[in-house]
Amino acid sequence: MEFQGIKNWEGLLNPLDDDLRHEILRYGEFVEAAYRCFDFDTSSPGYATCRYPRSSMLDQCGLGNAGYKVTKSLHATCGVQLPSWTDQRVPEWASTRSSWIGYVAVCNDKNEIARLGRRDVVIAYRGTATCMEWLENLRVTLTNLPSDDVASDDYESMVQSGFLSMYTSSTGTRNSLQDTIRDEIEKILQKYADEPLSITVTGHSLGAALATLTAHDIATTFKHAPLVTVVSFGGPRVGNKNFRSQLEKSGTKVLRIVNSDDPITKVPGFVLNEEANGDQKAAAGLLNWVQKRVEDTQWVYAEVGEELRLSSRDGKGSVATCHDLKTYLHLVDNLVSSKCPLKRVLERAHQEEKQQVLFG
Repeated sequence: MEFQGIKNWEGLLNPLDDDLRHEILRYGEFVEAAYRCFDFDTSSPGYATCRYPRSSMLDQCGLGNAGYKVTKSLHATCGVQLPSWTDQRVPEWASTRSSWIGYVAVCNDKNEIARLGRRDVVIAYRGTATCMEWLENLRVTLTNLPSDDVASDDYESMVQSGFLSMYTSSTGTRNSLQDTIRDEIEKILQKYADEPLSITVTGHSLGAALATLTAHDIATTFKHAPLVTVVSFGGPRVGNKNFRSQLEKSGTKVLRIVNSDDPITKVPGFVLNEEANGDQKAAAGLLNWVQKRVEDTQWVYAEVGEELRLSSRDGKGSVATCHDLKTYLHLVDNLVSSKCPLKRVLERAHQEEKQQVLFG
């Protein structure tokens, strides 16, 4: 359970532990599978659906030997509705509100269960793909998170409006992502009640934000939920500091994998420097009464969990390249430590050192 963050990955991130690296890459492959399954072709009758049947989904995506079985396909619905005058001006695919966004898979391989020491449940989400999802991304003000468990008397727990909308919205024919998750997790917990379980929620970009909301929802909905862990890639900020407090109180563990060159990880809103001393805050004009008013603007977010920071270090990649999931997995695969972000940098240093020894 150490790699699931039970000790907050203490001593495993810098330098990056090789076994943890393997687990991060393994969960990244589940997210890649969610992208491969999605039908991106706007001219296709199956646009925004899953291209493969549930029974062969992982096989089709190259994960047939992963030791997991998909038990549920997941759909998210955008709460945004376009005005009626757009009906004749916007193509049907551009106004698609509900779309396939990921899946739930349960480990069913005895060897993998033995290796992990538990039966693992994976919930994997893709990133933004449809026009309506982009509109939800732009709804960046904070909104109240419905909950009876408020961690602070000063400020309510709040999350980004668009992400919450996608997690809780439904249509007449499609349940909300939240209801689908709750129903499926309840079935899984009942079926494997006598076994040690873990739930790992993973996603990229928008999927990373939904993964955080999903983990919080599971941990606070089910009183006897197993350890719930988030492994997120290139995720935007999700909520305020009171939301972070709720996550911590629920025991949810979050590992955020962040590329320093990826601007998506620096939005929405802004983060106050909570570790600054009094002189620094005064110098920046952030006196207590100012800070209170800034927080009331619904733009102040808080980072959650533990961070594994990556860096391309060449500065040549475009925004899309720096944010791409493949870039993230490549950087994780080659990461040594914060001081040496790429293995090839370390190898080059070793070669130069050898040359100095050989040639004086």
